[in-house]
Amino acid sequence: MAEAEHGNNEHTLTKADLVEEVTRVTELPRKDSEAVVETIFESIITALQADDKIEIRGFGSFRTRQRRGRTGRNPKTGARVEVPPKKIPFFKPSKELKDYVNNPSAGSTSAEHGAQG
Repeated sequence: MAEAEHGNNEHTLTKADLVEEVTRVTELPRKDSEAVVETIFESIITALQADDKIEIRGFGSFRTRQRRGRTGRNPKTGARVEVPPKKIPFFKPSKELKDYVNNPSAGSTSAEHGAQG
């Protein structure tokens, strides 16, 4: 990533950006890099649908939380609406990720950090 992108808080990292980064780092063809990124996302989604927890050491964990049903209001009409219970995805960052975010100069985010912890 260009240094200017990190200084600009308006930049949003997209799936296409992740594919480009995988292509750059691995030197895989773009089509293979797309498959890698898609497989990771699909694996996370499938695990969450099965109520499994995903733990990525040094990054964080994904799981679902159950949200209770409640009575809400339609903002246009003000009418009461019953909102059913549902599962929501939840991400809990690791201590290492929190440290990287709060102290970017503490280290890079290379693959070697993923092997620690």
